[in-house]
Amino acid sequence: MAIIGIIVAVVFFTVGVIGTILPMLPGAPLIWLGMLIYGLLVNFENLTWFFFIGQGLAVALVFLIDYLAGVVGAKHYGGSRAAIWGSILGGLLGTLLLGPFGLIIGPFIGAVVGEFYRNNDLNKAFQVGIGTLIGFLGGTVLKLAVEVIMIIWFFIAVF
Repeated sequence: MAIIGIIVAVVFFTVGVIGTILPMLPGAPLIWLGMLIYGLLVNFENLTWFFFIGQGLAVALVFLIDYLAGVVGAKHYGGSRAAIWGSILGGLLGTLLLGPFGLIIGPFIGAVVGEFYRNNDLNKAFQVGIGTLIGFLGGTVLKLAVEVIMIIWFFIAVF
């Protein structure tokens, strides 16, 4: 059962990482789910409650990074509170209306609209929007780093 569990886990890990790069799937939760399925298949041999709590905290960290990345990018580029709220609302609305593509373009548009509303300066608004995109990309890199650590920890625990 262990080899089947490893194969299933690796499939979930792969889909999870792809979901982080192409925001269509919940990356870190899929990685955690792969670990849980492996644990169920091998009666949780070598995987302790501490392991799963630690992995769950890593998943929470990924969600926090996802939430804060665009906000930090907008703030770093001089975004006002309106731009930050625009980025957050744009991310939510963009995802609902445009699916995965909306998760990328929504915060950008929201930040631009929010900053333009606040300051009436289109150049500044676009600069803040670009900062939001940079924050999103930086957040993606950080999320991938956390997910790689999750996967390495899994293989250390299993082998």
